[in-house]
Amino acid sequence: MQPPPPPMYSPVQPISQAPVPGAFPMPQPGMPMMPQGGWSLPNTICPPGLEYLMALDHLFVRQEVPVLEAFTGFVTERKYNVVNIRGEPVFYVAEESGICARLCLGSYRSCEFRVMTGDTREVLRMVRPLRCDACCCCCCLQELEVYSGDQLLGSITKDWSCWRPSFSVRNAAGDTVLTIKGPWFKFCVEVAFKVRSADGEHKVGVIRKKWGGFAKEIFTEADNFGISFPLDLDVKIKAVLLGACLLIDFLYFDNTVHD
Repeated sequence: MQPPPPPMYSPVQPISQAPVPGAFPMPQPGMPMMPQGGWSLPNTICPPGLEYLMALDHLFVRQEVPVLEAFTGFVTERKYNVVNIRGEPVFYVAEESGICARLCLGSYRSCEFRVMTGDTREVLRMVRPLRCDACCCCCCLQELEVYSGDQLLGSITKDWSCWRPSFSVRNAAGDTVLTIKGPWFKFCVEVAFKVRSADGEHKVGVIRKKWGGFAKEIFTEADNFGISFPLDLDVKIKAVLLGACLLIDFLYFDNTVHD
């Protein structure tokens, strides 16, 4: 019997694994995933209610000032509207604190923030304990923790510094994933707090406060902020940066500071 004729096609050749110029290297077995651009790779697990943040790289925070506080100076609980770049509502933030804390401690008061969607569904809870803010005390610095339900997403902690404001953005494990450096002087038209990688080598984003004009700044405390971050940043860290914006507003732009 004659052997069968050879096939009329060539066998499929294996695809070359050579790296493509300009592309990120493929992870090999046992190789840890390295950060790209200075920030951690995005986590695919998104806490409920934060799905919308995954498609955003900007947030704008607008403080509401009640008429009573605008005309009398009586300190009320803070409220903020969070919108996207088109001005569409994303979240509503409401402070919860005691009247004695607001009157006696001013912007250093302990409080909680409830972050809600338009249907008043709570998606985040931010807890700010009572802390001192003296440059001579480095053991009890300002802090704000961000929760989704009972799950800790991360925290923002003020670093000890005599001059320039500095913060550490931490994940749920307590590891520093980003840093925030403020300006030497805040008396500018626009004040920028630069968000950088944990090693300070990469620019990641910015928290920017825009000056609202003489009358607005003197007679009210209505502050407007813009937050920018990478689109592929972990959504939980995006939520922590929103908390960082609120903490920065209390510490540096609130006229009710009590020394």
